Amino acid sequence: MLDTRAYLSRIAYTGPIEPTADTLRQLHCAHLFNVPFENLDISLKRPIVCDQQAFLRKIVGQRRGGFCYELNGAFAVLLGALGFRVTLLSARVPRDDGSVSPEFDHLTLRVEIGEPWLADVGFGDSFLDPLRLIPEIEQEQQNGKFRISQRESSMRVEKLSDGNWKTEYSFTLQPRELSDFAGMCHYHQTSPRSSFTQKRVCTRATPEGRITLANGKLIVTTNGVHEERSLNGEEEWRAALRQHFEVEL
Repeated sequence: MLDTRAYLSRIAYTGPIEPTADTLRQLHCAHLFNVPFENLDISLKRPIVCDQQAFLRKIVGQRRGGFCYELNGAFAVLLGALGFRVTLLSARVPRDDGSVSPEFDHLTLRVEIGEPWLADVGFGDSFLDPLRLIPEIEQEQQNGKFRISQRESSMRVEKLSDGNWKTEYSFTLQPRELSDFAGMCHYHQTSPRSSFTQKRVCTRATPEGRITLANGKLIVTTNGVHEERSLNGEEEWRAALRQHFEVEL
């Protein structure tokens, strides 16, 4: 069962809860500002299973973050409890060699509020506000300009970068079940080819930019200005984790 009040407290949300587009925007930002994208359990060899109650215990009860299956899986529960119509969607991420990752590599959300929206609190540094799920319209946000393009049955989230539209991920509108993502969730925890087994990362958006712990560095972006600081060992890394993310391993 979901303790809605506890979840809203976890994301420091005190606004309206009626299922409207404005409520969705506010919830989306609150989630991104307060719940980090992180893969810390993977390096600790703690299994992550595709189970909504496990996601809620970790994110709400333990005040942790997670990766896409956990973050969007939990957010879908919250939205559903507040009266939104939510559908899980499978997404694929482009690779450096020009190919794309397998199906179920990423979990994203379709939310219906009279018209369809794309919500995603589990992709790291991407759109802050949910996107109207309408192809080919430019949607400008605080952190950039986005659009959803359509190629036959596939759709793409694209961000304008240096004058060019760069694909963040592609997806279809076929409804999925959480269990469909179990295989790729296991892969990302165990395969040496997965980026999640190669490094630890913890990152969250802020109203001014982003805070990230990765590769032994603390990276703070404020209004487009990047500051990096190398951390000396595990103790300092964990101290930064507590200070900036309130995470205690």
